[in-house]
Amino acid sequence: MLLQIQGIVKTIGILDVIDTALVAYFLYRIYLMLKHTRAAALVKGLIVLVFLMVLSRWLNLHVINWILEKLMTVVMIALPVVFQPELRRALEQIGRGRLFHKAAELDEQELEEVIGAVTSAAVVMSQRKVGALIVFERETGLEERIETGVQIDGLVSDSLLLNIFEKDTPLHDGAVIIRGKRIVAASCLLPLTDARNLSQELGTRHRAALGISEQSDAIVLVVSEETGTISLAKNGELLRYLQADDVKELLRAGIMTQLKPKAGLLEQLRRRFQGGRQ
Repeated sequence: MLLQIQGIVKTIGILDVIDTALVAYFLYRIYLMLKHTRAAALVKGLIVLVFLMVLSRWLNLHVINWILEKLMTVVMIALPVVFQPELRRALEQIGRGRLFHKAAELDEQELEEVIGAVTSAAVVMSQRKVGALIVFERETGLEERIETGVQIDGLVSDSLLLNIFEKDTPLHDGAVIIRGKRIVAASCLLPLTDARNLSQELGTRHRAALGISEQSDAIVLVVSEETGTISLAKNGELLRYLQADDVKELLRAGIMTQLKPKAGLLEQLRRRFQGGRQ
């Protein structure tokens, strides 16, 4: 075995190393690009199917292996259709030279600045009864939603958010989507929730916030135009009647996944919501 390994090593040249390194880097950049799309979850599912197929073949589970092989055939045929938006976007990024750009990272100080700016803007809009819909992108990419709006790519600030959502301005309808410390787009269209048991007082903004939170892991902050109430949607749940401290705590815990809200905070907010409905 040792002699075989030594023989293989001797056959490796400098061009082989460069070739492997370039392929590895290219795959890594594709991985970073897929992190901002729905394709990431689909690729994980595909990897699981391949693993199960190999495992069933190794264990001689013929029926299961036959079913998985047929399923993989269907999946491979369906892939170009399922990944059509991502494939088109990838080709566009390659053409624009954006595929190899370094992904931006957000440190704790920048996160606190973003949360502070968003909270400040939400409080002002609540007092003025200016409607707002602010989406924080997390692991699930929102490129499809971003493409429905107007590209901005500006640093998050309370003044910029206030200007975007000011009444009778071109961008005040729709949602703002935040990625990291930047507002990537405004006036974006979001899917509405199909839930039937919602309060009649909840308008289109709240239904859109619940809709995108059901279809992704995004966190959505909503300011009601009618009542000025600040709400937050996450995982299909809507927390209403939030104060500034509540907003900061929930955003901090939601964006930084390693943190959790203070003990009892969610229950307090749910009780406050129930009291506000009476």
